[in-house]
Amino acid sequence: MDELKNVVLNLPAEELLKKIPDQSIDLVVTDPPYNMDYSGRGKVNSFDGFLNDNLTPEEHTEWFDGILQEFYRVLKEDTAVYIFIDFRNYARMFDIVKKYFTIKNCIVWDKCSIGMGQSYRFQHEFIIYAIKGKPKLNFVKRNVSDVWHIKRASGYKHPTQKPLDIMMLPIEYSSKEEDVVLDPFVGSGTVAVACKALNRNFICSDVSKEYCDLSNERLCHQ
Repeated sequence: MDELKNVVLNLPAEELLKKIPDQSIDLVVTDPPYNMDYSGRGKVNSFDGFLNDNLTPEEHTEWFDGILQEFYRVLKEDTAVYIFIDFRNYARMFDIVKKYFTIKNCIVWDKCSIGMGQSYRFQHEFIIYAIKGKPKLNFVKRNVSDVWHIKRASGYKHPTQKPLDIMMLPIEYSSKEEDVVLDPFVGSGTVAVACKALNRNFICSDVSKEYCDLSNERLCHQ
């Protein structure tokens, strides 16, 4: 498995997961396609859509169920998974995750500024925190909230790029140094960059060669 570690691979999630042995991963932190057909052309940012982001709910459910099965297979006992998700698909994704894991929390990421829109404008996303077995959290203080107030990324290179701090928190809380963290939807590489900063190994991939190249460039400057 060493050949998979600490470089962002240009592979679909399904292909990467097939290469990973049973019970060899210490943590999953991932931001998969929300099935929101997320693409656009504008004055500030222009970007294409994502694979598996424009399916019927039934197709997306079947696809993501297969991903969750593989997450369960590759994770060691007493480990955790953090999955970013939009509120509009939360109920459906919750039901998929709970087939394989024990869901402990819905963490709310408060982006500290409102987004675009004409009704109530979005300021948050959800993160499903679920476990396999009975892992312990590495809290350095008591009474950690399930609402995380972290500003959204600025100067981003990927349309759904997350700020480094929002990826560092679950890695700090649910793994230790030298552990192996998995993200098969790494986008611009934020989970990989966070792992390198925190002295964790990572196994990360993305289906887009453009974003894999961007991720590896970010790692070179880390």
